[in-house]
Amino acid sequence: MSTVVAQSLHVFGLRSHVSNNVFFFDEQIIMFPSGNHCVKYNVDQKWQKFIPGSDKSQGTLALAISPNRRYLAVSETVQDKPVITIYELSAIPCRKRKILNNFDFPVQKFICMAFSPDSKYLLTQTSPPESNLVYWLWEKQKVMAIVRIDTQNNAVFQVSFNPQDNTQICITGNGMFKLLRFAEGTLKQTNFQRGEPQNYLAHTWVSDDKIIAGTDTGRLFLFESGDQRWETSIVVKEPTSETKNLGVIQESESLIEFPAVTSPVPSYEQVMMTSSHSQLSLPQVFAIAAYSKGFACSAGPGRVLLFEKMEDKEFYRESREIRIPVDPQSNDPSQSDKQDVLCMCFSPSEETLIASTSKNQLYSITMSLTEISKGEPAHFEYLMYPLHSASITGLDTCIRKPLIATCSVDRSVRIWNYESNSLELFKEYQEEAYTISLHPSGHYIVVGFADKLRIMNLLIDDIRSFKEYSVRGCKECSFSNGGHLFAAVNGNVIHIFSTTSLENISNLKGHTGKIRSVAWNTDDSKLISCGTDGAVYEWSLSTGKRETECVLKSCSYNCVTISPDGKIIFAVGSDQTLKEIADSSVIREMSAFDVTYTAVVISHSGRMMFVGTSVGTIRAMKYPLPLQKEFNEYQAHAGPVTKMSLTFDDQFLLSVAEDGCLFTWKVFDKDGRGIKREREVGFAEEVLVTKTDMEEKAQVMLELKTRVEELKMENEYQLRLKDMNYSEKIKELTDKFLQEMESLKTKNQVLKTEKEKQDVLHRERMDDLLDKQSRELQDLECCNNQKLLLEYEKYQELQLKSQRMQEEYEKQLRDNDETKSQALEELTEFYEAKLQEKTTLLEEAQEDVRQQLREFEETKKQIEEDEDREIQDIKTKYEKKLRDEKESNLRLKGETGIMRKKFSSLQKEIEERTNDIELLKGEQVKLQGVIKSLEKDIMGLKREIQERDETIQDKEKRIYDLKKKNQELEKFKFVLDYKIKELKKQIEPRENEIKVMKEQIQEMEAELERFHKQNTQLELNITELWQKLRATDQEMRRERQKEWDLEALVKRFKTDLHNCVAYIQEPRQLKEKVRALFEKYVQRADMVEIAGLNSDLQQEYARQREHLERNLATLKKKVVKESELHRTDYVRIMQENVSLIKEINELRRELKFTRSQVYDLEAALKLTKKIRPEVSETGSVQQARCESGDPGWSGYLRFVLGRVPGSRATRHLVYQSCCHDDRRNSPWV
Repeated sequence: MSTVVAQSLHVFGLRSHVSNNVFFFDEQIIMFPSGNHCVKYNVDQKWQKFIPGSDKSQGTLALAISPNRRYLAVSETVQDKPVITIYELSAIPCRKRKILNNFDFPVQKFICMAFSPDSKYLLTQTSPPESNLVYWLWEKQKVMAIVRIDTQNNAVFQVSFNPQDNTQICITGNGMFKLLRFAEGTLKQTNFQRGEPQNYLAHTWVSDDKIIAGTDTGRLFLFESGDQRWETSIVVKEPTSETKNLGVIQESESLIEFPAVTSPVPSYEQVMMTSSHSQLSLPQVFAIAAYSKGFACSAGPGRVLLFEKMEDKEFYRESREIRIPVDPQSNDPSQSDKQDVLCMCFSPSEETLIASTSKNQLYSITMSLTEISKGEPAHFEYLMYPLHSASITGLDTCIRKPLIATCSVDRSVRIWNYESNSLELFKEYQEEAYTISLHPSGHYIVVGFADKLRIMNLLIDDIRSFKEYSVRGCKECSFSNGGHLFAAVNGNVIHIFSTTSLENISNLKGHTGKIRSVAWNTDDSKLISCGTDGAVYEWSLSTGKRETECVLKSCSYNCVTISPDGKIIFAVGSDQTLKEIADSSVIREMSAFDVTYTAVVISHSGRMMFVGTSVGTIRAMKYPLPLQKEFNEYQAHAGPVTKMSLTFDDQFLLSVAEDGCLFTWKVFDKDGRGIKREREVGFAEEVLVTKTDMEEKAQVMLELKTRVEELKMENEYQLRLKDMNYSEKIKELTDKFLQEMESLKTKNQVLKTEKEKQDVLHRERMDDLLDKQSRELQDLECCNNQKLLLEYEKYQELQLKSQRMQEEYEKQLRDNDETKSQALEELTEFYEAKLQEKTTLLEEAQEDVRQQLREFEETKKQIEEDEDREIQDIKTKYEKKLRDEKESNLRLKGETGIMRKKFSSLQKEIEERTNDIELLKGEQVKLQGVIKSLEKDIMGLKREIQERDETIQDKEKRIYDLKKKNQELEKFKFVLDYKIKELKKQIEPRENEIKVMKEQIQEMEAELERFHKQNTQLELNITELWQKLRATDQEMRRERQKEWDLEALVKRFKTDLHNCVAYIQEPRQLKEKVRALFEKYVQRADMVEIAGLNSDLQQEYARQREHLERNLATLKKKVVKESELHRTDYVRIMQENVSLIKEINELRRELKFTRSQVYDLEAALKLTKKIRPEVSETGSVQQARCESGDPGWSGYLRFVLGRVPGSRATRHLVYQSCCHDDRRNSPWV
C-alpha cells in the first residue's frame, strides 16, 4: 500500500434524496448522508465524524437508526448488487456489526428500512417489480418472513414498526395502506382498504394503535387499528409579501435543471413526475414526524405545519405554521419556497426540529420559538450554512488566505473557509456558473458563466463584478501562480488576459475539440492544456506557440497537471489510464483498474499524487509512481469527481463532485518527507471594501455619533427630571411607611395581648384533656383484665380436652402394634414355604440349562462350519461383482468427464448465446432507430422526387428555348472556327516549354542518383570501421583474460607466502619453502623487465591518447561542415524540384482548361464528337527522397581510430573513454 494517507476532515453538502436522510444520535449530534459517507455532526462544537461507505459502493439508498441509538443500517448498491451494512454506533470508531449480502429472493435494491422497538429485527422493502417486504432477525442474518406487497409495480414509500409491538408493521405507498402482523413465520394483512385508494407519501405512529398518514393531495388521515377515524385537508394559505404564489413557483421551478438522482426515494422524484398538473397546486405531504403533543408534517413547498391533540376529542387541530425563510443572497427571493421538505425529526428532548429539503439544505428551529410567535408563522434557520443544491463545476484555493471558491450549476458562487469550516460569502446569479478561479491573494475571482466571463472582487460582505468579457460558455479558467495572468477557455481557444491591465494579450489556437483542462507551470512561463480531441499541448507564453504536443485521438482527456519541476505532464482521460508525458511522448501509462480518472493533482513538493475517479473515490499515491497497484483508495463522493485541488502548504486536499458535496481532507505521508511545511507568514486578515461603502459607513457612523450625542443630552435631561420626580415620590413613600409602621406597632401590641389570652386558654384545655385521657386508660385496663381471666379459663378447658385425646390415641396405637406383629408372623411362615418350593424349581431349571448349553455348543460348531463355507462362496461371488462394478465405475467416470466437458461447453455456448441475444437486442434497438431515420429519409426523398419532377418540367421548357438558341448559334459557327485556329497556335509554344521542363527534371533525377551513390560509399566505409572495432574488442578480451590469470597467480602466491610465514622460527624449512616458491612462480628470465615495460606502456598510451584527441577534434569540425553543406545542397535541390513540379502542374491545368474551351466551342458548333482528349504525358514526375547516410559521431570516431598508429588495445581504450555511454559490444572484426 502507498505511504500517502488522506483523512477526511469536513464535508460541505447533503444527499437529500436518500430515504430517512437526517436523524438525531443524541441531543447535540445529528447524522445525515453526504457524498458516499454517513456524517455525525455535533451542532454545538461543530465537529464532524465519518462512517465511510462500503468498498466499490455506488451510493447510499436508505438509512435507518435503531430506537436505542446503538445501530445504524445503511442500504447500498455495491457492484450492481444490493448490500445492507449494520454499524455499531456505540463503538469508537463505529465498526461494522453485520453485512447482509446473500439473498435467496430476487432483489434489485432496498429502498426503505426500519428497526423494531427492541432493535432485534429489521424490516426492509425492495424496489419494484419485486416489491418484497423482508422481516429479518439481523443478528443471525436470518429471514423470518417475506411477502410481496404489490403486484402492479406501484411505489412503496415508507415501512415502519409499531413503537410498542415487534410484530405489527405498517406500509404506505401509491394506492396502498397496509397493516401486517408477524405470526407463525408469516406476515398477514390485518386491515382492509375502504374507499378510494390514495397515494400515501408518509406516515407516523402517534400511539400504540393510531397512525397519521399524508397524501400527495394534501390530505391527512388518522387510522385506528386499520380503520379511518379522522380526515382533514391542508389549506393553501395566501402567501406573504415576502413570497410569490405557489403556481408561479411551480412554473419557475423548471428553469433550474438539477442532476439526475440515483437514490430510490420515490416520495419526491416519482411523485413530482407522476402527479398531474391539477395536483401540483395542492400541498404534498412528503414527511410526518410525531412528538408528545401531536405531530409535524410538510405542507407544500417551504412550509411545515404543527398539529396538536385536542383535549376533549381524539382528533388534532393545526396549531402552528413554520416556513423556510427568504434568502437575501439569492437572486430569486422566492427560491426558498420552491423546496419541498423531504424528511423531519425531533431531538430526544423534543426541543429542536430539523428538516431536510429537496435542494440539499438542512434547517432547524427550536420548538420554544414556535410557541412565542403566535398568529404569525415561525421561520426555520440554517442548521449549518447554505449548501450547493446541484453539481459543483468549479473549485480553486489561494495562497494568502484559507479560502475555497466553488461554483455550481445551481447558479451560485460560494467562498468557504477550510480553517474555520464555515461559509464566508455566497451569492446567486441569473446564469449557470461553469468554472471559477481564485487569485493567489484571495481578493479576486474569475467566474465563467453561460453568457460572459466576469472578474469579481471579494468584498467584506459581497461579491461584486468589476470587469466582463464576452466569452460565452467558458468551461475552464485559471489564474497563474504569480497572479499576474489568467487563462480562459472558449471552446477550442485559450484566451490569456493580464490581471493588471485586464486586456487580452494573446490567444492560443490549435485544439480541434473542446478544451477540458489547463494548468500553469511553476514559473508561469508555460501553459499546458488538454481536450476532447486527445491532444495535450504545452504552450510558450512568450511566443504564443506550441512547444510540445502529444496527440492520442482514441482518448478524450479530462484533466491535466504538471510536476513542480515542469518536466513531466500528467494527464487522465477516457482510456482508464494515468499518463506521464515528457518531450511530446507518453513515457509511461498506469492503469486505473476498470474506472475512469476524472481529475488529477500533484503536491507542490512533488512527492504525492491524488486522482479522482468516475465512481466518486479518491486514490492517493506517492511519486514517482509505483509499478504495481500501490495506492490508497478512499470512499468520498456519490458521483464522478469533477475537480480536485491541494492547498499551497500541501496540508489539505479539496475535492468536489457531481453530488454537490465539497470534501476537505488532511494529507500526510507516513514517511514524513517534505509534508509539514511551516508557514513563514500567517494567513492574511485584510478584506476589500469599496470607497463608496466606506464613505456610506463613515456617513452612517457620523450620523449615529450625532444621534448618540443627542440621545445622551436627552437622557441626561430625562434623568434629571426622573431624579426630581423620584425624590418627591421617595419623600411621600417614607411618610407613608412611617405612618404604617406606627399603626403596625399598635397592631402588634394588640396581637401580643390576644396571644397571651389564647395561651392561657390553651393550657386549661390541655389539662382537661389529660384528665380525660387518664380516666379512659383506667377504664380500658379494667375491661382488659376481665377479658384476660375469661380467656385463661377457656385455655385450661382446652388443655384438658387435649390430654384426653392423647390418651385415646395411645390406646389405638398399642392395638395396631399387636395386630401388626401377628400378621407379620403369618406372612413369614407363608413366604418361607414358597421359598422352599422355588429353590427346588431352580435346581431343576439349572440342570435343564446345562443340557441346553451342551446342545447349543454342538449346534454352534455345525453352524460355524456351514457359515465358513457360505462366506467363502459369497466372498468369491462378491469379488467378481466388485471387479465388474469397478470396471463399470471407471467406464462411467470417463463418460461423466466427457459429459462435464460437454456441459461446460454448453454452458459457455449458452452464455455466449445470451450475450449474443443481448447484443442483438441492442442492435435491434439501433436498427429500429435506423429504420425510423430511413423512413424519415424516404419521406424526404419522396418530397425531393416531387420537386425534381417539377424541375424536370421546367428544364424541358428550357430545352425547347435552347433549341431555338442553337439555331442562332449555328450562325456564329464560322466566327468561332477562326478563333479555334488562333488558340491552337497559342498552345504549341506552351507544349515546347513543358518538354524543356521535363528534361530539367530528368537532369535533377540524375543528380539525386549521384548523391545516393555517395551515401552508399560512406556506408561501406562505416562497415569497414565496424569490422576494425570488432577486432580491437577481441584483443581487449584477450588482454582482460591475461589480467584475470595474473590476478589469480598473485592470489595463489599470497596464500603460499602466508604459509611460508608460519615457518619463520625454523630457518631451514623456511629456506626450502622460499626456494620452492621461486621454482614454482619464477620461471622466465624476462620477468625482471616488467617494471620498465609498464612505464613505457603508460607513456606510449598518454602520447597516443593526446594525438587521438587532437585528431578527433579536427575530424568533428570537418564532419559538421560537410553535413551542413550536404544539407544545404539537398534543401536547395528539393526546393528547385518542388518549384518545377508546381510550374508543370500549373501548365497542365492551363492546357486542360484551353482544351476544354476548345472542346466546348466545337461541341457548340456541332463539329466534334463528345470525346474528351486525354492528356498524354511523356514522363512521370518522381518525388526525390534523400535517405541520410550520415554515419554520426560513433562512425567518425571509429574511422579516425582505424587510421591512428598504435596497438589495438590502446585504440580500444581510447574508444571506450570517448564513448563510455555506449554499453554495446564493439562490432570490430
